Amino acid sequence: MLDANLKDQLKAYLENVREPIELVAAYNDSKKSHELKELLEEIEPLSDKIALRTDDDQSVRRPSFAINRVNSDVGVRFAGIPMGHEFTSLVLALLQVGGHPSKASQEVIEQIQSLDEELEFETFFSLSCQNCPDVVQALNLLSIINPKIRHTSIDGALFQDEVEQKEIMAVPAVWLNGEPWGQGRMTLEEIVSRLDSKASEKEAEKINQKEAFEVLVIGGGPAGSSAAIYAARKGIRTGIAAERFGGQVADTMGIENLISVPYTEGPKLVAAMEQHVKEYDVDIMNLQRAEKLIPASETGGYHEIRLENGASLKARSLVLSTGARWRHIGVPGEEEYRNKGVAYCPHCDGPLFKGKRVAVIGGGNSGVEAAIDLAGIVGHVTLLEFADELKADDVLQKKLRSLKNVEILTSAQTTEITGEGGKVNGLTYKDRNSGEQHHVALEGVFVQIGLVPNTEWLQGDIDLSRHGEIIVDERGETSIPGVFAAGDATTVPYKQIVISMGDGSKAALSAFDFLIRHEVPESEEEAAA
Repeated sequence: MLDANLKDQLKAYLENVREPIELVAAYNDSKKSHELKELLEEIEPLSDKIALRTDDDQSVRRPSFAINRVNSDVGVRFAGIPMGHEFTSLVLALLQVGGHPSKASQEVIEQIQSLDEELEFETFFSLSCQNCPDVVQALNLLSIINPKIRHTSIDGALFQDEVEQKEIMAVPAVWLNGEPWGQGRMTLEEIVSRLDSKASEKEAEKINQKEAFEVLVIGGGPAGSSAAIYAARKGIRTGIAAERFGGQVADTMGIENLISVPYTEGPKLVAAMEQHVKEYDVDIMNLQRAEKLIPASETGGYHEIRLENGASLKARSLVLSTGARWRHIGVPGEEEYRNKGVAYCPHCDGPLFKGKRVAVIGGGNSGVEAAIDLAGIVGHVTLLEFADELKADDVLQKKLRSLKNVEILTSAQTTEITGEGGKVNGLTYKDRNSGEQHHVALEGVFVQIGLVPNTEWLQGDIDLSRHGEIIVDERGETSIPGVFAAGDATTVPYKQIVISMGDGSKAALSAFDFLIRHEVPESEEEAAA
């Protein structure tokens, strides 16, 4: 299972294990069970603090294994073989169960320790899902820090009967005490905040006590990160408030067009961006959703951002970089069957549709790439494009047309996603040339039709385009003096990571130039006077 180089790396990591741990394996006669046995038998000799034994408990899932700290209640369980994206989850679990400290802040650790309920979590993942490891690792850490919390990670591809019985059609899917609890990517802080009923109130109180910033960035994607770095490098008081640090990039799989980086993946890039921002004196406020912008012209000196939790932040200048999200098709059935057959991430959810029939809506690069990826997993792919021809690059179209289990429909307007028994069973589309309606029997629908800017909260307060984008000039300035914007939320064309990074730095430099050319009150008291 592990090549010599990987074994050497893992052996070096395992030198950090402080407490003896035990791998408790539950096997059956399946091929995957034999692979799991091979993996665990390769891991055991890499550290004298690791022991391996088999589990006689017939009630546990098979194949699976627990990682337990000897003579304690600390442990986690993997049902499946945590390779691919989940190999890092396995390594971290070995280290942390073995007593190696996590990188979580002391504040978060204390929050976890204060949780006083018996919580049994189950996370269903797929090995190709780039968002799943964040959830798996976060819940593993909860169970390691607080013995009242237990966590099992389950490879949905190996436990298809359970996946179908629970009607899980998107990952990561989190169940708590036998009931659905969460869906999609979640950070440790998000999970803890949701479990701690007083977290939002405590965070709002802390935010309200902050002094005004010179530059406040709203949004933590590529544009927001670069804006924060460029502002902080000027030595001015900089803050960044983000609903989710990393933004949509965290949901992106392969990235091959970031100059000087031939290939990376969204979660890796997000981690690198966050680490880079933390190299500077930037006040990072994660999990904060902006709700209202009150310009300085109304407050008497400082721009104010009101947050969803009731707190407010003030700043001399702002950089708005709230990004964009997947566009929905807006037809009957889409919301009803979301995560019940309607999906937006083929890399995450594709393995759950192995051997089944799916559709991809959208003939641009994203849609065609999704169809190509899915064709290697599912039984059949139907790609529907509204226009009379595909919009994707020629090289992608050529690859798509070479696949035998793909059907391409152009001039096809999706009018409804249908379902039965709580999950998708097909879609209806109109042939825009003939006007005829057609129904396609399916188990899954992947929507890939572009982006919509996250700017609803700004309507009526700042000039937006007819598409909802923040209107900016060549310097990134908006219709409000001292308020700048960058990235996918703006009218700047070509929504690309590298362009957002450049826009963010430009907006921060423009904000700094604004600050040195405009006098403002020296204190909030003067602003209110």
